[in-house]
Amino acid sequence: MKDLISYIAKALVDKPEEVGVTEIEGEQTSVIELKVAKEDLGKVIGKQGRTARAMRTILSAASTKIKKRSVLEIIE
Repeated sequence: MKDLISYIAKALVDKPEEVGVTEIEGEQTSVIELKVAKEDLGKVIGKQGRTARAMRTILSAASTKIKKRSVLEIIE
């Protein structure tokens, strides 16, 4: 899951070297934290949060396959 979010985020931003993804795993749920450069934050969130919502949808579909729940947190 971490690699999936990292791949998507790096494709969206201008500074892919500043993309940082950390995964905090629990028994049933894993939290994926995404950090990007301050000027790339708008690109990752998108207009009215559409890009972030799309990333969460993809993450949800992928995590359903492994029978786990994943949550995406975008950190400033």
